[in-house]
Amino acid sequence: MDIGKSISPCFPPRAVQPQLKLMAAVVSFLSLPARAPPPSFTFVTRCTASPSATTRFSQQTASAPLLLTHEEPKTNPIKSSSCELHCRHFESCSGCTHEYNLHQPPILDEAIRFFKSTGVSNFTFDTCRLWGWRCRAKLAVRGLSMKPLIGLYEEGTHNVVDIPECKAHHPSMNAAVDLLKQGMAELNIEPYDEDGGTGELRYVQMAVTTYSTSLPASERYKNGKVQVTLVWNDRSENSTSFAKLNALANYMWRKGGPRRELHLIHSVWANFQTSTSNYPNSLALVQVIFGNRWRHLLGESDFWEHVGGIDVSIAPSSFGQANTRAFDSLLRKLQKYVPYGASVVDLYAGAGVIGLSLAATRKCRSVKCVEVNKEAKHSFEKTASRLQIDEESSISWHQADTSKEPHTWLLGSDVVVVDPPRKGLDPSLLGALQSVAFMRRNSSEKKVKMEKRPWVLRERETSVQSNGQMAQDEAPSLPQTLIYISCGWDSFKKDCKSLLSSRAWELTKAHGFNFFPGTQSIEVLAVFKRGSGGKLKRKKSGKKKRLA
Repeated sequence: MDIGKSISPCFPPRAVQPQLKLMAAVVSFLSLPARAPPPSFTFVTRCTASPSATTRFSQQTASAPLLLTHEEPKTNPIKSSSCELHCRHFESCSGCTHEYNLHQPPILDEAIRFFKSTGVSNFTFDTCRLWGWRCRAKLAVRGLSMKPLIGLYEEGTHNVVDIPECKAHHPSMNAAVDLLKQGMAELNIEPYDEDGGTGELRYVQMAVTTYSTSLPASERYKNGKVQVTLVWNDRSENSTSFAKLNALANYMWRKGGPRRELHLIHSVWANFQTSTSNYPNSLALVQVIFGNRWRHLLGESDFWEHVGGIDVSIAPSSFGQANTRAFDSLLRKLQKYVPYGASVVDLYAGAGVIGLSLAATRKCRSVKCVEVNKEAKHSFEKTASRLQIDEESSISWHQADTSKEPHTWLLGSDVVVVDPPRKGLDPSLLGALQSVAFMRRNSSEKKVKMEKRPWVLRERETSVQSNGQMAQDEAPSLPQTLIYISCGWDSFKKDCKSLLSSRAWELTKAHGFNFFPGTQSIEVLAVFKRGSGGKLKRKKSGKKKRLA
């Protein structure tokens, strides 16, 4: 999933009480894990150390946990005994469902068999970082001011499980949660009471940036700094309780800001939310956590991370990948399948991280990023401002629903990148991808269609153009490559079968990434090429013979 896209879950629901579990999963943004692979595929390992206890932030000196070190990819399987979760919150916490063999999610065997059945026998799987990998989390705040509970919902309930030593969380995140608890107790900040709608602090979002040019590359990850967003149970900063919110923010800044020996806090933000509604769909459910009003309180206003070879701006209101390192590995693998100078359209683009990384590393002729969530626009502009792009290249971001007139985005592109939410491709887009391979390259027909493009008609209102004029579609090209990034295994299988059965596309490469160790989920990068069914038959020349 890309940073900045519409807030939509990147995790599979579990069987018990779907709606309650969905709420728990949205709060945690954790996915779900897997089994040992046969020797017919490449197993890329990156971890060499087992985890140790997570550090707690306190006024005494604390030793950070042993983090994973990175080596060159190997093909030797990791010993299962070195890949155990060892987390005291397991079973009570709803985040992780897999305690052993973190490097082998249970779904892995099925993925290998599936891709083998499609003709892809060289499927690879990158185990990625197994502990301390989560750099973004939304956590519920409940309990009492002197003993707050900050964590995830217990399975099938709205009872919050406190997870101070979560092994999935980046150590800086656990330290920031500990500091927050100290501040709540000292300032008498009341946690939210869900039954009565009372209390002050409802949720907290923690986002860790591991990119600091002032540190050696080897030390940047373990010294990550935390952007803290406090979700306050009030309408705005004009409320009477704002003084307490401001006091809490200042407490965290004094104790963990740049003047402390341990600089932990990157910035503090506030989000104001008073809604008590529960909605059945995931997008609305996330909106219950966050309100529409945001305010930057302390620290740096811009939050940067470095992935895919570029600096990426991430607003607290944007979707962000939880596993930064794994996402970087996926982007660098993806770049290898995009020809230099290609014309690319990035659908479900979010803030355009995928498209912008391709523009910078593959010198693309044009890149169009299409996203329905208008909140991602600001992050796109920030990220694009740091790119060094050739003057002849065109980069643009467009607020549009890809399910409406999807052909208008596919035509004129050499490479189509799709990164849909867990439910998979919209049916209209899937249909367009099945049929676009059979279309004739009729420039006059295309000209009419192009004039109806949503981004042309609404350019001033919803689009952002970087580096030059809006791309001109000189050649009526059709997509030759489709790159599908999936966080939903079941929906991917369904979409993949549809694409292959139409003979519009052929699956040529597939790679898996362990984005959520301890869960039953994998991220998939699949590369399709135009299939034989998409080749146009040439008309026979010459006149028919006359019958004698």
